[in-house]
Amino acid sequence: MRFHQSVTFLPTDQVVPLATACDTLGYAGIYLSDHLFNPRDLESRYTYSARPDGAPGWDKDTSWPDPMCLISGLATVTSHLSFTTGVYIAPARDLVSVAKTVGTAAVLSENRVRLGVGVGWCKEEFDQTGQEFSNRGKRLDEMIAALRALWGGGWVEFHGTYYDVPTCQMNPSPNEPVPILGGGHSEPAMRRAAELCDGWIAAGAYTEEEAWTRLDELRDHLRRAGRENDAFTILLSLAVAPDVDLYRRFEDAGVTDLVCAPWMFTPMAADATDEQALAARVGACEWFADNVVSRLS
Repeated sequence: MRFHQSVTFLPTDQVVPLATACDTLGYAGIYLSDHLFNPRDLESRYTYSARPDGAPGWDKDTSWPDPMCLISGLATVTSHLSFTTGVYIAPARDLVSVAKTVGTAAVLSENRVRLGVGVGWCKEEFDQTGQEFSNRGKRLDEMIAALRALWGGGWVEFHGTYYDVPTCQMNPSPNEPVPILGGGHSEPAMRRAAELCDGWIAAGAYTEEEAWTRLDELRDHLRRAGRENDAFTILLSLAVAPDVDLYRRFEDAGVTDLVCAPWMFTPMAADATDEQALAARVGACEWFADNVVSRLS
């Protein structure tokens, strides 16, 4: 089983030192989230909100560093970590920009990018980028095929319902396929992952019971797609205390990767300096590596 350190909500200036530490501790990768901005006046309802007003659980001043910029930077200071987006809101951007930025990040990282994609929920972001919100699911389905075509190297082209790219060269291009993982547990999201993608990313952290339910649903979609015996990445997040035996049971059930964030639950004094906070967070990652990662990787 591979463990991926989430850096969502981590102070941006602490991502690089924490990632460099994880690069030596046996973690398989870094897990990055994506938003373009936080609207002051938000009308869209967050898909997984537990609040009556549908608002997300993070503050308006939460930082969302661009995933591909962050990956490109982290790639220069790490050697082993992969970089998985969970998830990149690809249809909020135009196809060529996605192909160019992700492809370049894959080249700079020497093929360490795993592109987790989802349809998004924040219409305000789509409005500002000029991308249609109502058909984002259908566009993402087609974009997956288009991206693979545009990363092919040499003269490439793509002609579809929503995207039409004439023959062109988009260099540099990855010299290995960029794995594409479908995120989310709605019926369309699981269908997309099973039929079109190289793997699936869970939508948030699940209880143990919910995780088993979602895995059963995913297996059903894979069977319907005729892919139940294919190599397929399953990236899970669990809202449970670290439990090696539980992780082994999920591994035996086909889960290949787990997202973790031990730094997020580190007790912190109110007057802790940034240096002290970083040291405590790295220490939590070291503990998790010694007590969990080393026993399962």
